[in-house]
Amino acid sequence: MQRDKTYVINHYKKSMDWISDFRSLSEVQWRMPIEPGKWSVAEVIGHLHPWDEFVLNQRIPFFFVDERLPKGPDAEKLNTSAAKKSREQHMDQTITDFITSRSQLLQVLQQFTDEQWQQTFTIGQSEIIIVDYFIGLINHDLHHFSQIQNVIHV
Repeated sequence: MQRDKTYVINHYKKSMDWISDFRSLSEVQWRMPIEPGKWSVAEVIGHLHPWDEFVLNQRIPFFFVDERLPKGPDAEKLNTSAAKKSREQHMDQTITDFITSRSQLLQVLQQFTDEQWQQTFTIGQSEIIIVDYFIGLINHDLHHFSQIQNVIHV
């Protein structure tokens, strides 16, 4: 697997294109669970937006300064809230929210220098290279994208 900024940036660009194509899904496909008893496609996509915003607002601003990272949100509460919102709102709004936050994230990432991509920062007791942090987030995306692909075959 590539460990560079090009891989990260390309993933974010492709993810926006792929999710944008979901506008052609039927309401049944959009609300279909990825597995019995699991979230729907809508809920999976809907939970990505607040995490992108978290990275934009509570992680990136602290990468290149000598300050501790703010405490992360309660993941279960954030995910539950995002899933609920996605169940209640129209498909187009969920997709637009995703694309808006992902686009903002992409714009910021494209400004990182090669050196910044290789800098480290500390989360808790662990030091991580910035590019590796984003590769971890991409792996999370890809896990969910694979689940969705298995259900909607787009």
